[in-house]
Amino acid sequence: MSINATIGLALDRVDWNDLAEHQDRLPRIYTPGEILMPEAGYMRGHGTFVEEENIKASVAGVIEKVNKLISVRPLKSRYVGEIGDVVVARVIEVQQKRWRVDTNSRLDSVLLLSSVNLPGGELRRRSAEDEQMMRRYLDEGDLISAEVQNIFEEGTLSLYTRSLKYGKLSQGILVKVFPALVKRRKMHFHNLPCGASIILGNNGYIWIAPTKAENQEGGEGGFAQNLSEVVPRPEREVIARLRNCILALAKCKLMLYDTSIQYAFDESLKYEAYELLQQNVIHDIGEQTQARLRDAGEQS
Repeated sequence: MSINATIGLALDRVDWNDLAEHQDRLPRIYTPGEILMPEAGYMRGHGTFVEEENIKASVAGVIEKVNKLISVRPLKSRYVGEIGDVVVARVIEVQQKRWRVDTNSRLDSVLLLSSVNLPGGELRRRSAEDEQMMRRYLDEGDLISAEVQNIFEEGTLSLYTRSLKYGKLSQGILVKVFPALVKRRKMHFHNLPCGASIILGNNGYIWIAPTKAENQEGGEGGFAQNLSEVVPRPEREVIARLRNCILALAKCKLMLYDTSIQYAFDESLKYEAYELLQQNVIHDIGEQTQARLRDAGEQS
């Protein structure tokens, strides 16, 4: 039995007119198996292999040269953590004296029992009773914000939440984007003027939630979670609009940080929230946001 299948080519989805206008600013993209340069005098790095005395690309991406080291940075990849990164993660398993969490990286990460605050911020050694109560602190499916404390030899990330700004996340929306689109900055926790707070995880997980009052923060060691409180409709609409703005910026391949998201939110107010994922609206918001960033001297 034969079945006819129609497979669209990537070439058909390219806007060649737009590509020609920006050709001088676009980096050279290498495809797997393409020759980068002769092996003589160079060392091969990540994303490369040697064949017939030539260094070739093993992934599709952009070449990076550091002295004599040649590597290829892939266009799309899993999150590669660095110490000090802020991440949003989901608990997937409770183990002995640790939680296994998903951070969108190649391997699952770990959060040790000794790396979390005890309820009330109590400072003492963890006991067998604390180990028995681990599910009361964090259970499977819980979302947390944390920081990368260490990276083990095999690449597993070790997280910690020993600060009251980290811990279990309550009501809000999780948005997933490519990790490369999240701009690395000193601050990744923001209370936006539009009335919502966001956590820009370096791992590509972005958390949008209602802005907390000052008296709601802290006090429970980062384990407080109020799911019974009803979020007012205007706040839910702001959160939904922010979520669509972030997806629109990601579709336009613009860097995500507090300024670009706020500019996109301002530009989106002339549309209804449900219209923000239409192709022409996404293109308009991307262009307007990029123009405002350029006028403000920000790099997009």
